[in-house]
Amino acid sequence: MSTTTTATDPPAAQPPLLAGKVAIVTGASRGIGAAAARAFADAGAAVALAARDADALEQVAHEVEGRGGRAIAVPTDVADEGAVRRLVETTVGAFGRLDAAFNNAGGGGRGKAPLAELDTEEFDAVLGVNLRGAFLSMKHEIPAMLESGRGAIVNTSSTAGLAGAAAGIAPYASAKHGLQGLTKIAAIDYAERGIRVNAVAPGPILTDLLSGIGEERQRMVAQAVPMRRLGRPEEVAAAAVWLCSEEAGFVTGATLAIDGGKLAGVA
Repeated sequence: MSTTTTATDPPAAQPPLLAGKVAIVTGASRGIGAAAARAFADAGAAVALAARDADALEQVAHEVEGRGGRAIAVPTDVADEGAVRRLVETTVGAFGRLDAAFNNAGGGGRGKAPLAELDTEEFDAVLGVNLRGAFLSMKHEIPAMLESGRGAIVNTSSTAGLAGAAAGIAPYASAKHGLQGLTKIAAIDYAERGIRVNAVAPGPILTDLLSGIGEERQRMVAQAVPMRRLGRPEEVAAAAVWLCSEEAGFVTGATLAIDGGKLAGVA
């Protein structure tokens, strides 16, 4: 019997972008990371979720499982190499492999002080989670991906890693600018071995920081964006999923700004 399709046949269902894959999401307890946990699972990946807040992390893992996904919560301080090593080992032990990672853990962009007034320990701490944390994550994720044969990594930078952004955020901007270079070199180092490394650079996204400033200040921030609105965590998460999928198979060493056009200029 012929199985030839006709013009009236419905299109074949496409598998989810990350069907059968295993992914790590750091900074997964809230905001962009929690949205990414849901998005990666909805795209078909089993997810290992990492953050320092164990209770919040467990809640996100339960939510993912309640949506039909597979998730484990692995409390992790990404600035601690031993903790990052355990995260990767636990992921491979639970799911058998590692195919993708969204290194989203970060912070420290809230305090504002002129450079000469900065506390040195605070500067080191911000670089520790934003830059050292991404380095340690990739250092241990890449060997596991090489065992799987290929992989994709997305690091969370910021528009503050592409432009000065604002006065008084030297630690955060320095870390995110450094992350841009780290992402590009990792991409070059492993391009021939089947591992792609990219970054996303969110602009004003409605996470905890902007949620707490009140509606009037949110409106003022949104007016500086050509699209005249704030971004949603789910929009960043969707970009990370795409960059980790085969649809982005020829993309590496790139940074995708998710900022409503803010870096493009003033509307």
